[in-house]
Amino acid sequence: MSRLGDLGARLHRGEVGYDFIGKRMLWYGVSVLITITAILGLGVRGLNMGIEFSGGAVFTTPKTGFSASQAEEAAEKASGHQALVQELGGGGLRIQISEVDTAKSDQIRAELAQEMDIPAQEINADLVGPSWGEQIANKAWMGLGVFMALVVVYLAIAFEWRMAIAALVALIHDITITVGIYALVGFEVSVGTVIGLLTILGYSLYDTVVVFDSLKESSRGILKQNRRTYGEIANRSINGTLVRSINTTVVALLPVAGLLFIGGGVLGAGMLNDISLSLFVGLAAGAYSSIFIATPLVADLKERQPEMKALRKRVLAKRASAAAKGENDAEADPGDPAGDEPAEEPVTGAGATASVAGPRAQAARGRGRGRPSGRGR
Repeated sequence: MSRLGDLGARLHRGEVGYDFIGKRMLWYGVSVLITITAILGLGVRGLNMGIEFSGGAVFTTPKTGFSASQAEEAAEKASGHQALVQELGGGGLRIQISEVDTAKSDQIRAELAQEMDIPAQEINADLVGPSWGEQIANKAWMGLGVFMALVVVYLAIAFEWRMAIAALVALIHDITITVGIYALVGFEVSVGTVIGLLTILGYSLYDTVVVFDSLKESSRGILKQNRRTYGEIANRSINGTLVRSINTTVVALLPVAGLLFIGGGVLGAGMLNDISLSLFVGLAAGAYSSIFIATPLVADLKERQPEMKALRKRVLAKRASAAAKGENDAEADPGDPAGDEPAEEPVTGAGATASVAGPRAQAARGRGRGRPSGRGR
């Protein structure tokens, strides 16, 4: 077995573990700091909305000897507006210019063809109206709202409402961080970005549900035992699924990283690059939130229940009593977090001798009295 597999088995059995729940205030603080930074980025810098949302023209040229900076200068000179130029695979260029109508688009294409010394018919021009981008944005918001509502309803039925609330907070956390990173680094928000944002919701929810399912199984009959609090069982659930979550995230990130760095760097920028960037950031944020946000938040909500508070008092009282008597801690059995059956004590001393030797001695005496000796006749 590999070292990682051995570590995963030991984590699952509870032999080793990290106190995620005990340090939850640290994770909350880190998440709040990242979220505030993302919101400030959105408020100060805003999002760099693509041509699909602002309206304008997109010109695609074949392979030319012009660099992106030279093409940007020529496009701004021809249009009088700011231009965004991206290099495509094969040496072509993608030039975006906002606030351009049909008549202006034909004029810009002619001037670009003359400046770059290529035939005008080889430059592809696409016009995008701002109303189309607004429709896309509205449908994206509608899809996001429907998805959130369905997630809350499903998790409330399959698990409980506290887990549904925690999963919803984790999803909002992931989307905010992803959008904030776009604002901070100035990446363009295109239709591909919206598709990527909607896609990461499922990935983010997957790891969270895996931990919740383990927690649901481990916490059955929790009130019938006095060994562990709910927070401790939640911590074991995180540790038990930790290696699985890491493996799942790494396997998902590797192809996305290939799309982002190889597809974007070698094949050129485009919708593929926009989708992969939002997926990469969202997957990493989702893996973080499922471990450090969702499950600790469930533990906080559950331990506010009166019965869970009473359980904590019983657990702490039992441990204090065991410590005072010099007995072993009640954490000795990692296999059944919900059971509280005491182990049978081995019997030692004279009682052990009597319990073992007594029946044999009686049988021997019985056989002796019943057997004729043959003497005295």
